[in-house]
Amino acid sequence: MAENTEGDLNSNLLHAPYHTGDPQLDTAIGQWLRWDKVLLDPGNTCEENRKGSCPQQASADEEDQQISSYNENPKTKEQIENLLRNGMNKELRDRLCCRMTFGTAGLRSAMGAGFCYINDLTVIQSTQGMYKYLERCFSDFKQRGFVVGYDTRGQVTSSCSSQRLAKLTAAVLLAKDVPVYLFSRYVPTPFVPYAVQKLKAVAGVMITASHNRKEDNGYKVYWETGAQITSPHDKEILKCIEECVEPWNGSWNDNLVDTSPLKRDPLQDICRRYMEDLKKICFYRELNLKTTLKFVHTSFHGVGHDYVQLAFKVFGFKPPIPVPEQKDPDPDFSTVKCPNPEEGESVLELSLRLAEKENARIVLATDPDADRLAAAELQENGSWKVFTGNELAALFGWWMFDCWKKNKSRNADVKNVYMLATTVSSKILKAIALKEGFHFEETLPGFKWIGSRIIDLLENGKEVLFAFEESIGFLCGTSVLDKDGVSAAVVVAEMASYLETMNITLKQQLVKVYEKYGYHISKTSYFLCYEPPTIKSIFERLRNFDSPKEYPKFCGTFAILHVRDITTGYDSSQPNKKSVLPVSKNSQMITFTFQNGCVATLRTSGTEPKIKYYAEMCASPDQSDTALLEEELKKLIDALIENFLQPSKNGLIWRSV
Repeated sequence: MAENTEGDLNSNLLHAPYHTGDPQLDTAIGQWLRWDKVLLDPGNTCEENRKGSCPQQASADEEDQQISSYNENPKTKEQIENLLRNGMNKELRDRLCCRMTFGTAGLRSAMGAGFCYINDLTVIQSTQGMYKYLERCFSDFKQRGFVVGYDTRGQVTSSCSSQRLAKLTAAVLLAKDVPVYLFSRYVPTPFVPYAVQKLKAVAGVMITASHNRKEDNGYKVYWETGAQITSPHDKEILKCIEECVEPWNGSWNDNLVDTSPLKRDPLQDICRRYMEDLKKICFYRELNLKTTLKFVHTSFHGVGHDYVQLAFKVFGFKPPIPVPEQKDPDPDFSTVKCPNPEEGESVLELSLRLAEKENARIVLATDPDADRLAAAELQENGSWKVFTGNELAALFGWWMFDCWKKNKSRNADVKNVYMLATTVSSKILKAIALKEGFHFEETLPGFKWIGSRIIDLLENGKEVLFAFEESIGFLCGTSVLDKDGVSAAVVVAEMASYLETMNITLKQQLVKVYEKYGYHISKTSYFLCYEPPTIKSIFERLRNFDSPKEYPKFCGTFAILHVRDITTGYDSSQPNKKSVLPVSKNSQMITFTFQNGCVATLRTSGTEPKIKYYAEMCASPDQSDTALLEEELKKLIDALIENFLQPSKNGLIWRSV
């Protein structure tokens, strides 16, 4: 039998049926190669962009013209062909026979070829599903429009860059005569929900994978309220996507971004209005103008530099000193192993050394899409204190309530004031609320739940001062209904400047907060696990620990007082044994409350292959022996890992945070 040439192979690949021995896979391969296209310039003769001749003039037949305008995407097509050529059917099946599901208010995955990856085709399919669902939900969809923003992931020349995926998102909607507010430049993620609200759009999408590895990208969805989507919208959108998998005529036409009169650029208007709204949470501008404190800011190769600079100007500060190697966008995140400031001092190395050189005491770090904030402070002994998300939240909670008290109107009622946190976050706001008289509420993990609850509270005339999640996500005020690293950065700067006038550091103020409201000592970390069945078996074992449908009563020597299982809706602390928080069947999460005052939660990540643990020792103000509290917490965490997670048995890979 004659050996196939490359041309013969390509011809065979492009003409189904395929014979992998798996009919489902053969169908999926055919669909992918048939649907995955790229728009061709009729005058383009570049062989890399078109494998075959490109017509130099329009066909008389409209359908033929439509077909001739597109060709296979050479980059993604090559990935599938290589897998076919090498008989890698398992990887082909993993890529083509399953679809991404909505995780944390959207989609997030690696960039590459396949229906389970982020790429041109899956973004088009997702947007077609969005269009179908929004058309059903809003009779005025084509009057109000849709917002699209993007970060700096992927090379601009790459078929998976955030900018290109944003243009394709816009193109699908423009082709259906929907007005699209497409930012002409990369923006922080908070700008998209802010724009949705201000422009009264029906929804919005941000193309970002936040602080994930450089190979990933995502598609984050916001509803008309400006909050991330929650159930049932996520499930209904997914259904609509599955009904619209074949690209429509015009969906690939990203030229519409340059030619359609329905495309608008909201950048200048939204940036101006956002900065104006920042003034609502600025309380000491005159003091800021005079401060001698110096700040260093790193944007982690992402979008944050320009916007944090503007925010500092609004608050009256001199510009923060940028880390030169990290201030400009770099999709390779070339100076850090991981573009996540939550990882602590190891990834803040450049900013800390610059701060020492510049005699700056405070370092602020926004993640690549600028919705999270990390902060560090130089101590008298020359070491750096990198605050955890829970510690920063204690400072924010004190600060926002203190500013409210000093600036409240005469008829303001503390009983109308609220602060919120996710259930895996520190309970310090609860302790402050109990003493000061305002309300504290918990939500499920994820800012989509916080945003949704804030909307309910605002509609009922309540005032929300602050909300947070322990993974360095903070919201000061309610101008945005998602975590916001830009506003959080400038609020920390103002807080530090105010404390400086009293010769108090941030760390010293944190101790004062704990002395008044009780020490809250927490530890959060995670294990990597790439086998979903293993993760499921770990949690099922906890639900059937000593006998069927029985949760553990001890963890080592530590007695368990209550168990709450969000996955099943069980809560032993409630009279009816049902959880007050909503059931979340698609994720694993069990919380144990111990008799010694510790609260520990095990949960899976919505976006990464992780089992996370969160443990906090909640002490009363009269318990001031922090060494004893820390030792007790350490022993309990060791017992939790050994007895419940069993990493050596289950092949878990530990990561310290």
